[in-house]
Amino acid sequence: MYQGGPRVSTLFGKGLTGRFLIAAGIAAATALAALPAQAADIPAPGEIAKSANIEHVLNVPKPAELPDIHTDMAFQGDYAYVGNYSGFSIYDIRKPKRTSLVSSVLCPGGQMDVAVYGNLLFGAVDSPRNNDSCSSVGQTADVKESWEGVRIFDISDKKNPKYIKAVETNCGSHTLTLVPGKGRDRRNVYVYVSSYRPSAAFPDCQPPHDKISVIKVPLRTPTDAAVVATPVLFPDGGNPGDGLPYPEGTSATSGCHDITAYPEKNIAAGACMGEGILMDISDPVAPKVTATVRDDENFAFWHSATFNNEGTKVIFTDELGGGSRATCNEAIGPNRGANAYFDLVGGQFVFKSYFKIARHQADTENCVAHNGSLIPVKGKDIMVQAWYQGGISVVDFTDSANPQEIAFFERGPDETAAPLSGGFWSAYYYNGYIYGSDFNLGLDVLKINDRRTDKASKVRFDILNAQTQASYREGHGHGHGHGHH
Repeated sequence: MYQGGPRVSTLFGKGLTGRFLIAAGIAAATALAALPAQAADIPAPGEIAKSANIEHVLNVPKPAELPDIHTDMAFQGDYAYVGNYSGFSIYDIRKPKRTSLVSSVLCPGGQMDVAVYGNLLFGAVDSPRNNDSCSSVGQTADVKESWEGVRIFDISDKKNPKYIKAVETNCGSHTLTLVPGKGRDRRNVYVYVSSYRPSAAFPDCQPPHDKISVIKVPLRTPTDAAVVATPVLFPDGGNPGDGLPYPEGTSATSGCHDITAYPEKNIAAGACMGEGILMDISDPVAPKVTATVRDDENFAFWHSATFNNEGTKVIFTDELGGGSRATCNEAIGPNRGANAYFDLVGGQFVFKSYFKIARHQADTENCVAHNGSLIPVKGKDIMVQAWYQGGISVVDFTDSANPQEIAFFERGPDETAAPLSGGFWSAYYYNGYIYGSDFNLGLDVLKINDRRTDKASKVRFDILNAQTQASYREGHGHGHGHGHH
């Protein structure tokens, strides 16, 4: 996710042949070549462009108390939780058409990716602070006393969340993933902390940092939360990267950027800078890597992962340019800064295709594949996804070799802020509506009206943390970890 500065590009290496990839790339390139980027095709600044099957229900402007950009979201019951580099906000979504702000917590420290469970909210801080308080200020990581890691809030009173615990982790917490305990362990929840970019100059973030941190949170006494394991996922050091400049380079692996768990199936997929991994998480404290994939030709930075409902496919996203570059254009082309779709066959990744939005964006518009979630349509694989200033896209990937966009929503260039610093950070489907978290413009509520997705409205979830997937079937939403503890 967005962290200014270039993040390098990619190579299809081990276990994948480049041959059929190139063929697929030519087909996609030919399709895009038929759509030249005319200035006239780009909506005017702030103007909405969308497919006929999406309705823009509402925009709730960013709260004045939080001056920085909106980031990731989580949902539970009738509430949406939206992170912000300055803290987080809680929204009442009982009536989505009347979504309203309940409270905002000013507690700076990027990115404040959020996840919720029971009465707890977890916020990821990947920005060294002079202490762990909400009145802290930024301080460099080469100072031993600097703090970064995970903040835990008690959100039982939605109007007045209370900050109850800080857990420091090596290299901070860029993102975090909840893995609820099972059986006798169900009174605990585990937090997988993803972080990267170590330096010999940082006392608490030393190379090689080929690991994640695992925090155990006892639900009855959450203030006892502590790091209980730091499993090394890349004993061989992971992808060495190639050191080439943007947009040609491939990132070296030094930790993970994001992990998506599917606890029911005891699996997780990690997007780990230079590669994608599959893990067995049957023992949540000791995840084991069971498969690895690299793409040293077209992937710059393995950014996030999503399983399909059956757990037989994984979509990885490539955050070419770190979310602060214009990559949705002819120069970058259709295969970089894109989604890559893999089938899981015999426990291994089999590449099927790339997908990138075909609408070229202006050179002032940061645009790249970013965060999304499944739309729960039984028997189909459909995902809604944010593309920063490329907007929100809905893609049917039931045929993973031939993903098709079926709906979209975007605005013209965001001129309320500096160039290359706007758009949707994440877009998730929750109980009949799509929610989009826009950097500068706040929370957008959308509704898709399409026979291909209408059945999803019968599926109800009581909780949605996009990085903790749960299966769905019509008429039943299994809460991710059943959030009623």
